Amino acid sequence: MSQSQSQKKASEQELKIQIRWLIRRDMHDVLTIERASFDHPWTEEDFLCCLRQRNCIGMVAEHDHRIIGFMIYELHKSKLRVLNFATAPDMRRQGVGAQMIRRLIDKLSQQRRSEIMIEVRETNLDAQFFFRNQRFRAVCVLRSHYDDTFEDAYVMQYRLTGVQDEWLLPFSPSNRISEFDAA
Repeated sequence: MSQSQSQKKASEQELKIQIRWLIRRDMHDVLTIERASFDHPWTEEDFLCCLRQRNCIGMVAEHDHRIIGFMIYELHKSKLRVLNFATAPDMRRQGVGAQMIRRLIDKLSQQRRSEIMIEVRETNLDAQFFFRNQRFRAVCVLRSHYDDTFEDAYVMQYRLTGVQDEWLLPFSPSNRISEFDAA
């Protein structure tokens, strides 16, 4: 089966969602998803402070009038940077996250923004595998990146086809958990 056939088959099985701008009344549901998804969740003030910035955008995924996912990202001159991204635990592995990432990819163009960046905790294997399946590549490690732990972060990057830099080499992680088999 070709890649386009497998993508078509996957999209036929995906949950039908609407992706729209995040509005104030969505905040309770977004915070509920955030708390259920992360050991060190953002607070409401973290979200509001971020969303007050002119280059910061919030989106939600909605199914049957229920918020089931969200993403917060920054617009930069040549890239989009995802700051926060989560799907409700009971709605994972149903294509919600993939549809949100496709929405971001649709915002890219050869002339303007050509890449999406995200930082993923080294212990968040589910997120690492998810983004790898969305054609992101780990491009560097940020040592002791987080204020709440000494955990490293992987910087993962999606680049439009045809604009890959030659200096971008395959990434081979080497850290505290790299010797463990994730499968």
